[in-house]
Amino acid sequence: MNKLWQHLSALALSLALLTTVLVPAAWAAEAGAPASTSAPADQVLTLEERAQQAAEAALQFGGATSLRYALWDNGEIVLSGGAGSFSLSEDRALTEDTLYGVGSVSKVYTASAVLRLADQGKLDLDTPVVQYLPGFKMADERYTSITVRMLLNHSSGLMGTNLSGAFVMGEADGSDATDTLLANLANQRLKADPGAYSVYCNDGFTLAELVVEAVSGMDFTSFVRQEFLTPMELSGTFTPDDTFDRDRLARIYLPGSERALAGETVTIIGTGGIYATAEDLAAFGGLLTSESSPLSKESLEAMAVNEAVKGLWPADSEDDALAYGLGWDSVDMFPFSQSGITALVKGGDTQFYHCGLVVLPEYGLSAAVLSSGGVSIYNELAGVRMLIDVLAEKGVTVAETDTLPEAEPAEMPAELTALSGVYGSSSSTFDIVVAEDGTLTLTQPAILGGGSQSFSYASDGSFRDWENDIMVKLVEDQGKVYFYQKTYASLPGLSVTGSAAYAAMKLENNPISEEVKAAWEAREGKMYFQLNEPYNSSLYPLSAVLTYSAFTPNIEGYIGSNQIMDENHVSAVAGIPGTAGRDWIDVAFEVQDGVEYLTSPNGYRYIDSSVLPEIFPGALSYCTIQSSGEARWHMVGAAAGRTMTVEVPEHAGFTVYDANFQLVASSVAYGDTSAVLPEGGFVVFAGAPGARFVITME
Repeated sequence: MNKLWQHLSALALSLALLTTVLVPAAWAAEAGAPASTSAPADQVLTLEERAQQAAEAALQFGGATSLRYALWDNGEIVLSGGAGSFSLSEDRALTEDTLYGVGSVSKVYTASAVLRLADQGKLDLDTPVVQYLPGFKMADERYTSITVRMLLNHSSGLMGTNLSGAFVMGEADGSDATDTLLANLANQRLKADPGAYSVYCNDGFTLAELVVEAVSGMDFTSFVRQEFLTPMELSGTFTPDDTFDRDRLARIYLPGSERALAGETVTIIGTGGIYATAEDLAAFGGLLTSESSPLSKESLEAMAVNEAVKGLWPADSEDDALAYGLGWDSVDMFPFSQSGITALVKGGDTQFYHCGLVVLPEYGLSAAVLSSGGVSIYNELAGVRMLIDVLAEKGVTVAETDTLPEAEPAEMPAELTALSGVYGSSSSTFDIVVAEDGTLTLTQPAILGGGSQSFSYASDGSFRDWENDIMVKLVEDQGKVYFYQKTYASLPGLSVTGSAAYAAMKLENNPISEEVKAAWEAREGKMYFQLNEPYNSSLYPLSAVLTYSAFTPNIEGYIGSNQIMDENHVSAVAGIPGTAGRDWIDVAFEVQDGVEYLTSPNGYRYIDSSVLPEIFPGALSYCTIQSSGEARWHMVGAAAGRTMTVEVPEHAGFTVYDANFQLVASSVAYGDTSAVLPEGGFVVFAGAPGARFVITME
């Protein structure tokens, strides 16, 4: 796989399920199964013990530091608890007051706010967004057809996510991603006609946040508090615009580190910036969908309609983790759906917090599971397990079938061999070879291990693996060929989940001239470093501020899944609904004063690393951020082994990386003021224009 946007692929703000080929047996093996996920056959566990067991399983599968859960049952929290450690260094217990970022579960609050305004007669879901936001413009005339409903059901056609300044360490300082969204969108095209299909889109909800503010005349936080949090008596829910005790936030860590980070703020509040206790979030889910909801019955019904099937969507998708409603990832969640039970679900992942909210409106039940570290899907499945157990006590059985329908080996139609080729999503590519003997072989790129998996043609027109755990199809839909996968995964101590989705699309050969090829060959393997992330961006400690360029093997004219257009431009070959086509962006290269830069319409700007100067090894030096505000990068060079001490000005910070781009020191994330400079490493200084760093070497 070739990543043009390494940092974007790491931002799983709202992924509800893996979108690459899912191998169920590998889930537990890779995550590390909990030491004990079930009681002895002769031991009957209480509901509380089973809930705690599910929490422990989610914590261990996801590798979380801490986790809190709560169950709301017809008006009250009947169960809550936690697992793990509030902090790896402080002697503090996890309590019902512990706060977590809810990530993309914030989208449910945003959709609710929009629907509340609709109930008040102040907006119409099917009115174009431009009627409410006159400043919203794009370099694509189709944008005027984007309606408010399309923002909430992910069918706007927007490219995806403008995240510069969206994730910061500590509290926000200065402008954020919401402030710059309209300016960035003005330079972008659409990936599809508005309404054509639903593909996960964060920008749609940031726009919806702006619509709420424009229509209500209030800031988003104040409106949500006035219309929802205060009437619902939810005192444990906050946004970055609130004043609250941030020391209540569960501590966050980089993988493998026991050194707590400074904290996380997501500035795109309506997309992923809300904080809550598990009890508050469970109560919000329950109250929102109850008879006492601030929303009308009509709005609640509209919220729970499967919007995704209105556009391009796989025919066999009933058991998929995604069935977009307005704000919800799924309004028909498996396995509840196979027992005729309506289940609404939303997952959320920031850089460091992870969340799952599952609501059963017909039964007045809601479960929330939040964690520091981990993965939202495991949290969701813990919530599912808790709800299934509660229903069982009420005499309601939920079937947890996790097997594919049977099929017999069959002779494959010869024409299917023509569907061999390179398939891609917004974050990956892989090769598929369909042989005449009915074998489909999928090969991953070398960066993912280069492994292969084979499937055999079956009587229902699918290809099956030998264990019948996965079925795949190559489906022609609206002029494109999609790689469809259907599989189930059952995790010990949790529940079963399903995938029945388009995971990739076939990339067509793109012949390019020798001149164009030569231009891209000159960039092969080059690294480019981010210039315009704010100094307190979470991307610095995450080492997610570089990208590189490389041809996609076995197909002509592609960099990753992006199609080469000319010597300096690649275009996103968008067209996959769900999550496999999310955040697919165009990229351009330009030369200024002999230096090459990589840019994109959403405002990102990178510099060719080959022109970076070495940091001055002398006893005293200075680094000043220029009027452009762009970060200043240096190679360690001759200063390797020396101790660098930095006097950091206000609204600024520095970060040190080793040769493998692992974090060595950060003034923002950790409060570091010095570091021993590693051989082959890098140093970046970032801050407001005019910020002056004083650097001493020993």
